[in-house]
Amino acid sequence: MAGFRQFLIKTNALALAIGVIIGVALGTVVTSLVNDIIMPPIGLALGRVDFNTLKWVLQAGNGTNPAAPGYVAEVAIRYGTFINAVISFVIIALVVYWISIVFMKPAPEPPAAPTKTCPFCKETVPADATKCRACASSI
Repeated sequence: MAGFRQFLIKTNALALAIGVIIGVALGTVVTSLVNDIIMPPIGLALGRVDFNTLKWVLQAGNGTNPAAPGYVAEVAIRYGTFINAVISFVIIALVVYWISIVFMKPAPEPPAAPTKTCPFCKETVPADATKCRACASSI
């Protein structure tokens, strides 16, 4: 058990696991946000459309009980569900982007090394250089 504990601590596997769990929970919340809060007003504005029921039926089914004799399942392209999934993805991507901006600040740039200009070719070279890298003259 001690070896497993060391593995979790050294490899940041525990942090990764926590991130995955939080990500799944965020996905569930965003799916509910899209399906229960965002899409109903959009559907109402577009003429009382329920996006979960939008589909193109390729082959009609003949019932809802798969155990019934002669049952034929409906074959359909459910593009309304796909629209909901795309909106969920966009919202999750925006949230992850905002979180990364807040928590992952860029590292400050190191100060620029002092430079000087070659009097012969006007190339910029490090201040401690004794020979120009462009024209090979002594500085």
